[in-house]
Amino acid sequence: MAQAVHRFYVFVRVRHAGEVEAVTGGPVVQPVDEFNRPSRFARVGVRIPPSVGEVESLFGGWRSSLPGVGGRAFLVGARDYVAASLWRRVGLRINETVQLRVGDWYPRAGACGLLHVRCGKGARGSGPRQRVVPAIDGVDRLLAWWVGQVRGQFGDDLAGGGAVLFPSRCRTVEGGGLRPACAVTLRQGLARAVGCWLPGWAGRLTPHPLRHFCASHLYGQGMDLEAIGALLGHTWISTTARYVHVPAERVEWHWRQANARLTGRLLGPAPAAGTAGAGVGGGC
Repeated sequence: MAQAVHRFYVFVRVRHAGEVEAVTGGPVVQPVDEFNRPSRFARVGVRIPPSVGEVESLFGGWRSSLPGVGGRAFLVGARDYVAASLWRRVGLRINETVQLRVGDWYPRAGACGLLHVRCGKGARGSGPRQRVVPAIDGVDRLLAWWVGQVRGQFGDDLAGGGAVLFPSRCRTVEGGGLRPACAVTLRQGLARAVGCWLPGWAGRLTPHPLRHFCASHLYGQGMDLEAIGALLGHTWISTTARYVHVPAERVEWHWRQANARLTGRLLGPAPAAGTAGAGVGGGC
């Protein structure tokens, strides 16, 4: 029942929000909030991402192995590397990445530039949900390099910003523009890099676990769940919570810290030096 109510209000908000507000004087409010959200929305399965060290090893090896500048192999390798870096650093979905255009990158907006995700995943029946993603965690420098120095070498016209951000090398549309590299192509690029530089994760590390890595890494750096959910395009904070995986060593560290605080409260502060027995026999 709660799921049906949720979907009905999503439909009303998308199709008739203006009419409802004109008649009632108020916006459409979703009654199924985070606290009574039905469990049927939850998905089964846990995707544990690799550690920070493993991801750094993968991308460091991948970056250093890119072929010499200018050749086809370099362009394809750099394209796949930059696309995967967006999954790792700001948690883009692979289908969102495929749909990006050069004009979706605004390097002068905000503190570090903004990326306009036009084709974000929407709720059922609501269509694509757009969002703006800040170019945090080095994404600003990465996209400045990609758009300013590499993307133009694919040979199509970038004027007007309508060209795809991550193009295919061998497929063109009418008029000479390049088609976007498909999701399968970008997946294969990541799989090849994992096979070379992180073989223990071969066959397991796909774009979606990199979204989990992004959420876990940012949470470990102190970003709260609401901000991470906005970055990843989540509607529910409970969804974001399932993306955050706290390493066992961090749990153990917090457990030791909690025990140290408890011990300190039970034993009380140690007496200062020279104060023991103060006031006893003071006239001697």
